Amino acid sequence: MSILVTRPHPDNVATAENLRARGHVVLLAPSLKFEPVAFHDESEAGYGAIIVTSANAIRAVAPQLRDLGLVEVPLFAVGEHTAAVAREFGFTDVIVAGGDAASLRDKVMQGVRDKILKKKSTLLYLAGADLSRDLGGELGAEGFNVVTLTTYRMAPVKILPREVCEGFAAHGIEAVLHYSRRSARAFLDAARDEGVEISALAVPQCCLSETVASVLRDAGASRVLVAATPDENALFDALERALRTRLA
Repeated sequence: MSILVTRPHPDNVATAENLRARGHVVLLAPSLKFEPVAFHDESEAGYGAIIVTSANAIRAVAPQLRDLGLVEVPLFAVGEHTAAVAREFGFTDVIVAGGDAASLRDKVMQGVRDKILKKKSTLLYLAGADLSRDLGGELGAEGFNVVTLTTYRMAPVKILPREVCEGFAAHGIEAVLHYSRRSARAFLDAARDEGVEISALAVPQCCLSETVASVLRDAGASRVLVAATPDENALFDALERALRTRLA
């Protein structure tokens, strides 16, 4: 029996390694594909900080950030994984939020109280093409000048690997891990096109957040589990709960 990971590459590699270390057999079916977008920073304002809601936003433009001296600017990262990637690419002043956009907004506001930022600072928001929340607008309403630059897009992968389709058909997949609303929707679309949607929705769906989970529930999944906090360790805990329930 296998665990299906829908997380995009390259982050799915570390996820698979962690699951295998826990004794699981893993199948990979990234439902979104990372595509960098040309980066042009025409703002002449000095940035008080950079805000990032995805590690991919940094990966897409890392060389330019170093060349522009932006790695020396404080960076507010949505969570520990994004923070680790930021440090990997040379950022040294990294402030870590609690794993979602709301906690990142609150962490930036805390930065003013902690005197890391000035209230009217200009923030550089490195963002994806599809935003689930208007973080720039929310911070703008708090008095910040937010420059939002799109650095990447995540394109839906329209087919499932053959071994995944065969796994669903043979009831050989015991759970699916989901990391975002868009990836969950893309997975459902691909499963429907491949004719395995019913089998796919019959197994436990383990989701990083309630927002992700709602996509699976709306599609008819009967066993949807949500991580207690929006991080991968909590998602793995949800997976273990799902497997224990299945065996009980």
